[in-house]
Amino acid sequence: MTALTLKTALLAGLALVMGVLVLRMEPIPQDIAYHAFADARPFLGIPNFLNVVSNLAFVAVGVAGMVVLASPDLQGGVPELRSIYRVFFVSLLLVGLGSGYYHLDPSNATLLWDRLPMSLAFMAFFSVMLGERISVTAGRRLFLPLLVAGVLAVVYWYFSEQRGAGDLRPYLLVQFLPMLLVPVMLLVFRARFSGSGWLWGMLLAYAGSKAAELGDVAVFELTGVLSGHTLKHLLAALGGLLFMAALLRRRPAGKRV
Repeated sequence: MTALTLKTALLAGLALVMGVLVLRMEPIPQDIAYHAFADARPFLGIPNFLNVVSNLAFVAVGVAGMVVLASPDLQGGVPELRSIYRVFFVSLLLVGLGSGYYHLDPSNATLLWDRLPMSLAFMAFFSVMLGERISVTAGRRLFLPLLVAGVLAVVYWYFSEQRGAGDLRPYLLVQFLPMLLVPVMLLVFRARFSGSGWLWGMLLAYAGSKAAELGDVAVFELTGVLSGHTLKHLLAALGGLLFMAALLRRRPAGKRV
């Protein structure tokens, strides 16, 4: 067994263990209090104004990423993964639109359109990391199954809520499992490119966005201007911007198989 095969098997084993642990938990319904955000101030006739318009950051990063990918020169990325990079940035644009729509009238029904593009973004990013760190072939072959799994997890959550037996567990796996496995991949597998700091920065921005989300009220009380949820949007969009910067600034670290 080669070192790469052993590392890949260990990563798969870790994913399997984490997946089993989550799915052995009791079903987790959506807390209805989730929709009650700290900052509900309207402006210009737009309810929840800052939570709505802060999603323009996702739209801007999504568009900018697609412009970057339109260039034939992609020294900071793997040409064979270009379509997956593109799906990631298109998903960010759709996150901006879907999340903006959700915050106009927060409910489980509108949250569906926020979570669907988010699941696509998570799965596209994870496929990219598989392609860049383990095998381009693996990243490409697993891309579509991962996208389908992401969509099904959100659809399952939504219809389970409709039946009065909400279950977030599959969606939690879609969101958090890649973000827990990617740091392991960055540490264990050899880098294809220089500049891994861009990816670590992206992960830190994502972690910061989740912390801001949990501190929605506390951040709003502290600043009196910006809520934690609005800050969450900005930090998560910053993560996408850092990934775009990686595609622009990284350079091949050496020949990879």
